[in-house]
Amino acid sequence: MTRIVKVKTGSKFEEMGSYSRIVAVDNWIYLSNTAGRHPVSKTIPEGIGEQTRQVFANIESALSAVDATLADVIFSRVFIQHPADTEAVMTIVGEKFAGIDPATTVTCPPLGSAVYKVEIEVTAFRGASRVAAERITVAV
Repeated sequence: MTRIVKVKTGSKFEEMGSYSRIVAVDNWIYLSNTAGRHPVSKTIPEGIGEQTRQVFANIESALSAVDATLADVIFSRVFIQHPADTEAVMTIVGEKFAGIDPATTVTCPPLGSAVYKVEIEVTAFRGASRVAAERITVAV
C-alpha cells in the first residue's frame, strides 16, 4: 500500500497557500521551494552566502523529518533573484552537492519577495545515498 507523508514546518506561507514543505510518496520525496528564513528567529540573512547556507539548513532539516539527507537528492531547482549572484550561489550549491551530483536546473526569475535572494527546491529518493551510482561522461 502506498504511504504518503506530508510535512509542515509552521511557515505562515504553508498555511496561507495550503501546501506542505515535503510530500513523501513511499520513497519519493518532493520538497517545496525553500527560502533562507531562519525557522526560529524568522529572520532572513542579508548576504547571499549566508542566505544560501540557511536555505540548505532548512532543506536538510526538512529532509531529516522523513529519514532522508542531501545525499538522497536526485534533482534540484535553484532560483536566484539576481543573475549577478549566480556564481556565489552555485559555489555553495557545489559544496553541498559535492559527490552527490543531482540533475539541476538554475534560473533567475523574480522571487516572491525582494528579500529572497535564492530559493531551492529538491526531489529526493529515500535510500539513493546507499546505492552505488553508475557515472557516465559524454561529450556534448
